[in-house]
Amino acid sequence: MTQTTLDPVLFAKAIADETRQKIMKLTCCRWRSVNEIVEQLNVTQPTVSHHLALLRAAGLVNFKEDGKQTYYQLNRDLVTVCCDQIIAKFSTEAESNSTCCTGEPQ
Repeated sequence: MTQTTLDPVLFAKAIADETRQKIMKLTCCRWRSVNEIVEQLNVTQPTVSHHLALLRAAGLVNFKEDGKQTYYQLNRDLVTVCCDQIIAKFSTEAESNSTCCTGEPQ
């Protein structure tokens, strides 16, 4: 089952790491095996597995198993929902704050 919601703070924490961002970019549009990700990032397999586990726990990547291989793909639907939630959060706060963005009253 694909996760469809995530706390915006947890989302921000999950994407705060540069390696996880690179993994998300690599898995954005196609399924990739752990080995493919390791080769593309030029980091160790345990490092990739650690970051994938965090992304997987957050629901930011979908996975499928094929024999001994596990393949990952970015959960773009959840990323979109999370980005929308963050925008909405700031929009709501911005509307109640008359000095939004510029520091000057609107």
